[in-house]
Amino acid sequence: MTSRLELFALPGLPMVQAGDDLSALILGGLDRAGQVLRDRDVVVIAQKIVSKAEGRTVDLADVVPSAKAVRLADEVGKDPRIVEVVLSESVKVVRSRPNLMIMQHRLGFVMANAGIDQSNVAEADGHQRVLLLPRDPDGSAAAIRARLARHADVGVVISDSFGRPWRRGTAGVAIGAAGIPSLIDLRGQPDLFGRTLEVSIIGFADEIAAAASLLQGQAAEAQPVVIVRGLTWQAPSVPVADVVRPPEEDLFQ
Repeated sequence: MTSRLELFALPGLPMVQAGDDLSALILGGLDRAGQVLRDRDVVVIAQKIVSKAEGRTVDLADVVPSAKAVRLADEVGKDPRIVEVVLSESVKVVRSRPNLMIMQHRLGFVMANAGIDQSNVAEADGHQRVLLLPRDPDGSAAAIRARLARHADVGVVISDSFGRPWRRGTAGVAIGAAGIPSLIDLRGQPDLFGRTLEVSIIGFADEIAAAASLLQGQAAEAQPVVIVRGLTWQAPSVPVADVVRPPEEDLFQ
C-alpha cells in the first residue's frame, strides 16, 4: 500500500523540437537533478512536448477551410483555419457556442477544440502554427518507456489538461500510458465493513496525471516532466484507450 509519495519536476529541459529524443532529455534532466530512475517510478510527460517531438504541428498558412468549417467558425467566432484543423481531428461536434467547441476527438476523448492548441507554440517565419495531440498517445508512452527500460522498470503517463462537465476549471488527465494500469477495478473486493464493492473502478492514470499537473502548471512554468515516486500497484497494465467510455455506457450524448 502506498503511504508516502514524492513528486519532483525535472529542471532545465530545453524547448523541444521535432525529432528530439524525449527519453534522452528526461535522462539529462534526472542527471541535473541528481536523480536516477528507480523501479516503479512513473514518468509523467506533458502532451505538448510529446506532440512537438513527434512533429504534430500544422502551419495555418497551409490550411484551406471547408464550407463546414467556415459555417462553424462564424458561429463560434474563431479562425476558420483553426476550425478546419479541429474538425479534421474530430468525429463529432458535441456542443458549440461563441468561443467554444466541445469535440469528440478521433481517439474518443471529449474535449475543447479537439485538443488543438496554440499556447506555448512559437511562430516560425511569421507563420502561425497549431499543435495536435499525438497520433497514438498510448503508443508514444510505450516507445518512451521502452527506451527508459534500460535504466529502470518505470511507468509512463502522457498528460493533458481537460475541462470537466458540470465543473469549472481544468485538471490534469492521462491521454496515454504504458507500464501502469490506467484503470484499477476494485469490484468484488470488500470495503472496511465487509460489503462487496460493486461499481468502484479507479482512474489510476488520471489521478497520477492530476497530481503531476500541480508541478507542471499550465502557463510559463516550463516543467513538462514530473517523476512520481512511491506508488505501488498489483493490477496489470491497461492503456488509456480502455478508459474511454464506450457508447453503450454513455448516458449524456
